[in-house]
Amino acid sequence: MFRLWGKIWKDNHMLRDTVICDETDDTRTHKVFHALEQICYEFDLGNPIWLDSTIAEFQRRSKARFRQDNFIEQIDFDFLEIQVIEED
Repeated sequence: MFRLWGKIWKDNHMLRDTVICDETDDTRTHKVFHALEQICYEFDLGNPIWLDSTIAEFQRRSKARFRQDNFIEQIDFDFLEIQVIEED
């Protein structure tokens, strides 16, 4: 099972969170992209852009923060954080 935790933060407070589970036989990369799409849909956000710094952070720690630079539209929070919490 693969689980990705998505959280919206503003002023050091978590405003919303959700966990997306994926039990498919897809690759880890596809699971991450699919889960991020589901998180953005649930939070009514446009999909963020993966900048080089975001990719490097995710590869190092299985965790990434998407700030205003990652979004095309204006956001009313500090960042969207995703974190892998379980993978087989």
